[in-house]
Amino acid sequence: MTLKDALLKEFDLEMEYTRHHLERVPEGKGDWKPAEKSMPLGWLSGFLAILPTWSNDILEKDFFDVNPTEPHEPPKLPTNRTELLALFDRNVAAGRAALERFDDAAFEKPWSLKAAGKTLWSQPRWLVLKTFFLNHMVHHRAQLGVYLRMNDVAVPSIYGPSADEGGM
Repeated sequence: MTLKDALLKEFDLEMEYTRHHLERVPEGKGDWKPAEKSMPLGWLSGFLAILPTWSNDILEKDFFDVNPTEPHEPPKLPTNRTELLALFDRNVAAGRAALERFDDAAFEKPWSLKAAGKTLWSQPRWLVLKTFFLNHMVHHRAQLGVYLRMNDVAVPSIYGPSADEGGM
C-alpha cells in the first residue's frame, strides 16, 4: 500500500465519523457553550465543516500563515444543519480530490506553519496531514461529542460503540 492509499483510507474514515457527528448538531443552539471560555456550538461545528479545506492548503501551498500581514475575509459559518452538511461535503470532496492528485514523493516535501511571515515549524506534508489536519479534526470532533452529550443528543459511535449506540 502506498502512503497516498493509507492517507486516503484514514481521510475517508475520519470524514465519515465527523459527518455522523455533524448530522446530530441541534438546530437553534449555535450560541450554546458549556462554559464561558468554551467556543460556541455553532462555531465549533462550522469549524469542523471548514477544516477539510486544510488538506488542500497543506497539499497545494507551501505554508499557512496564522497571522497574515494582509487582511483576509474570515469564512462564513453555516446557520443551520443543511448548510453545515453541504459545506462539509463540498470541502471533503475538494480535500479528497487534492489528496488523490498527490504522489508519494510529493508527500515528503516540506510544509511550514508561519505567523506574520516567521516560520514556526516545518514538516513533511504527510506528517502535517496526519497531525495538523486529521488529528486536529479528531480533537475537535471529540469536543463536539461532549457538546452533543451535554445537549442530550445521542453521541454516534466512532471507533467502537458509544454509550448511546451499541449497548455500552
